[in-house]
Amino acid sequence: MTSLAANSMTNRRLKEVADLSLGKMLDDKKNLGQPRPYLANVNVRWGEFDLVDLRAMRFEESELVRFGVEPGDILMCEGGEPGRCAVWKGQLPGMTFQKALHRIRSRGEVDQKYLFYRLYQLGRSGGFSPYLTGSTIKHLPKEKLELVEVTYPDLTVQKTIASLLSAYDDLIENNRRRIAILEALARNLYQEWFVRLRFPGWETTKIVDGVPDGWNRSSLGSITTKIGSGATPRGGEAAYQSTGIALIRSLNVYNDRFELAGLARISDQQASELQNVRVEKGDILLNITGASVARCCLVPEHVLPARVNQHVMIIRVNDRTPASFVIAAINDPETKRRLLSLSQGGATREALTKDLVGSFEILIPDQELLDRYHAISGPLLQQRETLESTNQTLSRARDLLLPRLMSGELEV
Repeated sequence: MTSLAANSMTNRRLKEVADLSLGKMLDDKKNLGQPRPYLANVNVRWGEFDLVDLRAMRFEESELVRFGVEPGDILMCEGGEPGRCAVWKGQLPGMTFQKALHRIRSRGEVDQKYLFYRLYQLGRSGGFSPYLTGSTIKHLPKEKLELVEVTYPDLTVQKTIASLLSAYDDLIENNRRRIAILEALARNLYQEWFVRLRFPGWETTKIVDGVPDGWNRSSLGSITTKIGSGATPRGGEAAYQSTGIALIRSLNVYNDRFELAGLARISDQQASELQNVRVEKGDILLNITGASVARCCLVPEHVLPARVNQHVMIIRVNDRTPASFVIAAINDPETKRRLLSLSQGGATREALTKDLVGSFEILIPDQELLDRYHAISGPLLQQRETLESTNQTLSRARDLLLPRLMSGELEV
């Protein structure tokens, strides 16, 4: 066992131990070359990437080295939630990145994995706050990020610490792959039965105007017991706290996935004042404003008890209609397109209202087929929930261990 205290610690500015680069500016009029997928701010989460909605930008061959992403690269958000970062593991070939992100590569004196965990810790603990600019919208510009101080022991200890923490992340990543398989199974089942109409018994079922006999188009309002958005808790963001009742916001809701990072907490008193927007097991969460409008997921049980703020809508289905079916129907690409087309408001702010969502129609099969679908998809979602809960436990354990290893409180 080796204590960090027994090793000389080195302190350097980030620009002295790593190369930092910002990505390419998005400019449809000036950009030339072939369209390539790129990572934007929204694709970088805490310790992982969301690659569901990748966008493309034109890149010339001569730009691919400058704006390319290689396995091991640290990608960090410059704005939005400055400091949020993850390590690229080569998930997709030929990836590039946009100007809203920093690419960070160690020059060798600091182990790349150790550097990530050091920066991750700084980001999660508010360590970048002195370097942020902007009074309302915060940014972490390159010239400020370069000045961030990085403390590190000798290379052997760095690698040991990185290895210990990576063991947790490897388990988390393995569970994410299993979750992706479960999601694909559920998604493909819905597509096969309710989009391609290859459901059990389809060969002998009469189809009229594209709708199988016994099916009907029903509004969400007719198959739910509650549709309603939340409210701003008394005191607003200034009253958020580290413990208490969960307050779900739009940044927590993604398509088929709940993002725990950034989950706010409010007091019991505040929660009691929002009793009418109490979230229950099986509720569907729908983002109704802003750039994330129409993103939709099921609430995880491990988040409860919880409330939602004014940007999130609760959809609570009746006993006859499984939530597993409704969430799959809403997140179907064609249904999602129709729902997005209903968004209303200004040019920069879209919105879905209770009336719009309540009158929105989806195709509902007969009860027997609904029950058969849920008998298959329900257990898939439950397995997914179990794996997500396991990952949250692993993440908490890693995040408790991280500062103790970095400070030398724990020997390695």
